[in-house]
Order: sequence, then C-alpha cells, then structure tokens
Amino acid sequence: MYNVKSLKAEEFINHEEILETLEYAEQNKHNRELIEQILEKAAPKKTGRGVECAGLTHREASVLLACDIPEMTERMYELAREIKQAFYGNRIVMFAPLYLSNYCVNQCVYCPYHYQNKEIPRKKLTQEEVRQEVIALQDMGHKRLAIESGEDPVNNPIEYILECIKTIYSIKHKNGDIRRVNVNIAATTVENYRKLKDAGIGTYILFQETYHKESYEKLHPAGPKHNYAYHTEAMDRAMDGGIDDVGLGVLFGLDMYKYEFAGLLMHAEHLEAVHGVGPHTISVPRVKKASDIDPNVFDNSIDDDTFAKIIACIRIAVPYTGMIISTRENESCREKVLGLGVSQISGGSRTSVGGYAGYSEDERPHDTEQFDVSDQRSLDEVVKWLMDGGYIPSFCTACYREGRTGDRFMSLCKIGQIQNCCHPNALMTLQEYLEDYARPETKAVGEALIEREIENVTNPKVKEIALKNLEAIKNGQRDFRF
Repeated sequence: MYNVKSLKAEEFINHEEILETLEYAEQNKHNRELIEQILEKAAPKKTGRGVECAGLTHREASVLLACDIPEMTERMYELAREIKQAFYGNRIVMFAPLYLSNYCVNQCVYCPYHYQNKEIPRKKLTQEEVRQEVIALQDMGHKRLAIESGEDPVNNPIEYILECIKTIYSIKHKNGDIRRVNVNIAATTVENYRKLKDAGIGTYILFQETYHKESYEKLHPAGPKHNYAYHTEAMDRAMDGGIDDVGLGVLFGLDMYKYEFAGLLMHAEHLEAVHGVGPHTISVPRVKKASDIDPNVFDNSIDDDTFAKIIACIRIAVPYTGMIISTRENESCREKVLGLGVSQISGGSRTSVGGYAGYSEDERPHDTEQFDVSDQRSLDEVVKWLMDGGYIPSFCTACYREGRTGDRFMSLCKIGQIQNCCHPNALMTLQEYLEDYARPETKAVGEALIEREIENVTNPKVKEIALKNLEAIKNGQRDFRF
C-alpha cells in the first residue's frame, strides 16, 4: 500500500501507485483543461513573503511529462524557465568530482567498477595523492568537490573516507581552498552518516539508479548494493544521522523513464513529508560508455528532447531543488537544459582515480574512468562559455558555512529570498576566480558581467558591501560572503 510517510521503501516508492500514475497520465495526456490547471497551479505567485511555487504531485507532473501536444510542451518550457529564474536566477554553481578509489565489491552491470571487471586497473589514492589532486583542482579554481568511491569495506572503509575529507579541508595552496565537500558514497548506517556530518560534509548524494525494484535487483545481482530497501531508505538514515542536505538521482536509461520520473518525485515527496525538507539536489545522469560497459545493451535510452522535457518537468514539480548535470553530457545538450532548470554543473572533470595531478588540460587518463566524459573542456572554457551565455558561474559555498542548510535553506529558497544572499556571493566568488585563475579573455568577459550584474542587487546596503568586497578582492583579500 502506498504511504508517503512510511519508512519502508516499497511503501513510499510503491510499484502499484507508480503503475496507476502512469495509467492516469496516459489517459489524461491530451486533457487540455487538466493540463492548463496543472500549469496554473505550478506557476510562481507573488505573496507578501516573496515569490512562491506550489510544486506538483508525482501524478500531476507525470501528466505533463506524458503530454505530447507541442504548444503545451513549449508552455512547460516557458514555465520551467520562469521558475528557474525566480528561485535560482542566472547563477550556475560550479563543482568537480574527485574519485578516491575504484575498488568495489558490487556487481552493478552498468558500472565499470564492478568487481568482475578485469580490464580496469584498481587504484586507491593515498593521502599524499589526495593532496596532489586537491592542489590540482584548486589551481583550476574549484572551491566545491564531490568525492566518489566504490563500495569496499576493506579498501574504502568509512575511516578512509573521513581521512580523505580531513585532508581535503586542510589544504590551502596559494589562494586556493576547498570550502565544501559533497559526498557520493554507498548507502551506510546512521552512525556513519553522523560521522560524515561531524566531518563537515555538504550534501550527501546517492543515486537510486532505478526505482523499479525488479529491475534494480537484476542490475545489481551481487554485493551489498543488491539490497533494494537498504539502498532506497538510505536518505532517511542520512537525515536521521543529522545530514541536512541530501541529493537524489536516477540513472536514466536503465529502465522506463516515465517510471523513474514518478519514483523520483515520490522520493522527494517522501522526504518532505517525513523530514520537512525535500532533496537539496536532484541529478539526472544518463548511461554512458565506459570500460567493458556498452550503453547500447540497455534498451531504455532517451533522446535529448525527452531528456530536456524530463528536466523541465522536474523543475516545475520540485521548484526549490538544485538540479545537477555533469560532463556525461556534451556541450550542446548542457546548453539546451541550462535554462530549463539546471543550477549546478561540473567543469574540467576527470572521472579517473588520480585524474588531475600531473596532467595538462589537454591530457586525461582513461584507464580508470567511471564513464566517458562528453564535455572535455577546461574549467576556464566552461566559465567563459557560461558568461557568454549570460550566466554567472558561482563558486559560492556560503550557505553551507553560514548554517543555511536543510530547512533553513529551504525556508528562504521556497519564497525566492535566497537570491538576496546568493547573487552577491556568486559575483564575489566569480571575482576571486577572475583574479586568481582566469585567462585574460575570460577575465575581461567576467569583469563586464560583474559590472552589469551588481546593478541587479536590489538591497542598497547589500550592494554597498558587495562593491566594497569586490574591490578588496581585487586588492588581494579573499573569502567574503553574506
């Protein structure tokens, strides 16, 4: 039986409820009156507190996704753009993945780290190698990392992850420092989540891969990840362990995308109902080629247009969540979806263990990659590309360090007020990047962008402080934040 507040995976992600939802969506995909009502419900409304959005239920959002009326799809895109602007403006948060180890005891059939793969060399970073990787990332200009590791209790125990986090935060190189470490590791215990919280992590990220239980068990035939319930209930344990911000995601292409879409939104509804806080981020990766992995063997792949529509519908349904797209996607795909809801992207990414230190921008090792990187541009190239498109690349980590996490972040985000902090913070962190890392042509574009965007800071006092801080950054000071 479906129960959004249940703590049992098969009740808050209920198979029969998803099937009924998909049937309802199919029956109503040409119901213009209903679709109009859903779009009106989702539209931003100005209130005495700010701008607010009602969001949508998984059933309502599934109707939008199923709808194939071209003019209605265009209205969805327009609404997604409006919501994205209302809550996140034109800021795009930058991050990079850092792969610590590819030792893994699972047998996930879509991942080259599965323990039966003999083609891929196994590697685990020492703390000195972690240090060198972090310095290389700092020298690019990164301030926010997402650490990744295979699941192996012998080679990658929680103590190793905690030691790596401590090492990462300890490194100050020139003007560089990593100010936020997000963690993408296997489902674990409440006790271990408390340890991660105490280590000062930002967001805990865990992709569900697929919400279809039968498919999930076939795709994970052996290893601890085979346990569907333990994996699906991980976010509840993480929040019980004190982690405020969690990030959801599915690997599109493994199962039917409409099923995954409904399950993903049901998970978001569950977190909101039980913990009062929905997902801080939602990621939308697609299956990609890798060592001994051929994405063509999965028969649920989605084209770029469907992918864009999924992103737009997620933005409309869960207006407050950050949305992440990685370098799995190429430049043209990323450009298409930026305005439809994406608020975070990676840049200059390497998906190999030890993929940064000792390599130039044009070099990259492939022997330990988790997936082929489609967008292989340098961070500086991505930053300039974003600015040329009218976006503000943001290296801000202020909310995490000022305690604006969990319900404190969402209370501001849900009324569109978080921009009062995020907009000037984005400009100040961009100024840091321009001073310390940017090529001359990138710096010229960035300074013109900052000069324009500072005029959009509406609070006179905030604007005055921001202008003062921007000048101080030019004179060598660092790390200002609201």
